[in-house]
Amino acid sequence: MNAAPTNSPVAVIGLGSMGYGMAVSLRRAGLAVSAFDVRPEVAAKFASEHGGLACGSVKDAAANAQIAVIVVVNADQTEDVLLGSGGLADALPKGAVVMSCATMDPERARALAKAIEAKGLHYLDSPISGGAARAAEGALTILASGSPDAMSKAEPALAAMAAKVYRLGDEAGIGASFKMVNQLLAGVHIAAASEALVFAKRLGLDIAKVYEVITASAGNSWMFENRMPHVLDGDYAPRSAVEIFVKDLGIISDMSRGTKFPAPVASAALQMFLMTAAAGMGKDDDASVARLYAQITGVELPAPKA
Repeated sequence: MNAAPTNSPVAVIGLGSMGYGMAVSLRRAGLAVSAFDVRPEVAAKFASEHGGLACGSVKDAAANAQIAVIVVVNADQTEDVLLGSGGLADALPKGAVVMSCATMDPERARALAKAIEAKGLHYLDSPISGGAARAAEGALTILASGSPDAMSKAEPALAAMAAKVYRLGDEAGIGASFKMVNQLLAGVHIAAASEALVFAKRLGLDIAKVYEVITASAGNSWMFENRMPHVLDGDYAPRSAVEIFVKDLGIISDMSRGTKFPAPVASAALQMFLMTAAAGMGKDDDASVARLYAQITGVELPAPKA
């Protein structure tokens, strides 16, 4: 049973695999939630099952909200939600805080913060990590940076959605920078895990036993442990899609070129995700990199579920 709403109304924009769970966690904590998604039926489902308010527009969701949580795909979508026609920046009450959760180049985060703060609002650079299951549990990791006022204003939502909140600095862009480091490692680890599991299959090994052994050994990683069961089950329903890492590793590639910092391992991982997307699996689970390795090498993995 959801707690009675408190006096800290929250607008959630974007009810994808992460945003939906975050909205549920906000309601569980007793916060009043107004939600908008480009798929009206998803917002209606949230309202019906969790007691939130389904809104027909971003502007409607912003009415009276003191906190706005933006959980869209990228910086361009975030900018459109905030500054486009009918956007949040002109609809939120003065003094409200915007929590920007999409992974983006730190420079984009700084530019958005400047634009939002010029409109009398607070901006919290707050990328998220942990996956859909942790979002629904209120157990995300949030990498937050922004002014003390922004941090304080967002506290009710941070407490509801996260098991760990890292307060990383007083300026937007710091949280985004930390998230890019995380995404570099996450993308490389998925690509490496996929390569290793298909290599094991080529060696004639029982890959279920390989999974058991590696997860108890030094070669394990969170991504190996979390993603390779998808391969073992032939289940490529997208918890996090291949295209997400095409985007994120692409940002890292642009940043490394701009700062003249070599990133050969991340670049190799980007190429694997690009090839997987080009092979028609861009919207499938990011463990589909293993399927690409299998296709290239003629290795037979467990059949994908229908």
